[in-house]
Order: sequence, then structure tokens, then C-alpha cells
Amino acid sequence: MRNSLPIRFRFRFRLIPFVATVLLIALGISLAQWQTRRGDQKQAIEDAMKQRSMEAPLQLSAALQNVDQIEYRRVTVRGEFVQNWPVYLDNRSYKGSPGFYVLMPLKIANSNVHVLVERGWLPLNPQSRASLLPYPTPAGVVDVEGVVVKHAGRVLQLGQPTALQPGAIVQNLTIPELATASKLQLQPFLIEQTGDNHDSLVRDWPSPSLGIEKHRGYEFQWYALAVMAFLFFVVTGCRHGRKDAKNSSVGERE
Repeated sequence: MRNSLPIRFRFRFRLIPFVATVLLIALGISLAQWQTRRGDQKQAIEDAMKQRSMEAPLQLSAALQNVDQIEYRRVTVRGEFVQNWPVYLDNRSYKGSPGFYVLMPLKIANSNVHVLVERGWLPLNPQSRASLLPYPTPAGVVDVEGVVVKHAGRVLQLGQPTALQPGAIVQNLTIPELATASKLQLQPFLIEQTGDNHDSLVRDWPSPSLGIEKHRGYEFQWYALAVMAFLFFVVTGCRHGRKDAKNSSVGERE
């Protein structure tokens, strides 16, 4: 009866798998760190939203504001709606129903400066898409309450953009575009109106989808990829080393 020789474990270094492993680890760590930064940025935005929502409303004047300093801040502004320059954002739904966001410049009282107000959601006319349902606009000086945001959000642009003009139905809109088309001096932000002007528009605005949890999940996945690549390289190297040890043992017995 022959004594069995112990199997010796050896690690066999192979250049090509090593290079592939290094590249996978570098890729995994790089993408994980990018997801970490994106998650941290959005966490900072969420913290700013919570903090600024608790502050007292800011009385907005004609002085041009830095949007980064007052974004998500509750504000009040007194002025008069420019009723001959409404713009409608298409493909905006509310609780599954199609419709539009109604945007209209507001001339700030005692000035020539305007601020764009996102007044609310208007349902689609079931009889004709091109014919909007009527809604009232208060005349004269009014007080508008709302929250400062940089833009009204974007949707997938289908086809060529519609020319920007009074009453235009567009899919996306930027404030510089509106300022150029209307020749109005505009604050570099818009206000999501929250106060009621008895105009039948819906002002149940969706919360920004920050997706912080998504970034944290992707961060974990990319780090896991880097770890798995390293473990796979070590395990496969040991297997080949074990085979070499077994072959060597067989040769010695012969």
C-alpha cells in the first residue's frame, strides 16, 4: 500500500489574467467612486432642500438673484402676470392623466424685471389636443407664493422643437430661450407656484427624484465587481498551482 503524498498548493502567476484583473479592479473602483460622488452630491441637494424648506419665505424683489443660493427656497413675490405670453409644457402627466404645465412671466411690482412662474397643471382637452381648456388668470397685481427651482424638468424631445412664441406648446423650455423670444428681462430661475389664485390649475408638484439609493446600490455593485475579480484571479491561480503540484507528485512516484 503506497503512502499518498500531500498535495502542495502553489500560486501560478499568469500575465494576461493578471492584466485583465488589474483592469477590472481599476474599472470597478473608478465607477464605484463616481457613484459615491454622485450620491454625495444628491445627498447635499436633499439636505439643502430640507433646510431651505424650513426657512421663512423670502420676499422676492427685482434685484437679480443667484439661483444656487435660493434654489428650493420658499418665496413670495408681488407683480402682474404677462397674460399675452403663456407657454405650455407638453407631455406632463398628473396621476396618469395627460396634460400641460402652464408657465407665464410675472412682472415684478415697481420694476421691469420678470420672473417665470410655473402656475400649475392643466389637463388635456379630450376633444382636441391643440385646443387648450380654459383657465382664468388673475388681473392686476397679485401675490404669488412658491418654491424656486432652476428649471421645469426635461422630457424626451420628439421631433423638431416648436418655435417659441406666445401660447406655444413646447416639450422643453429654458429661461434664456424665453428671455430671447419674449424680449423680457427674467430672473435666472422659475417659481413653482404653491399658493392658490382660484384658477383651477393643479399645483401638486412632484418631488425631485434624486435617486440617492440607486447610486448607493451601484456603488456597492462596482466595489463587489472589483473584489470578485481579485478573488477569481487568486482562486484560478491556486487551482493551476494545485494541478502543477499533483503532476509533480505523480512524476516523483514514477
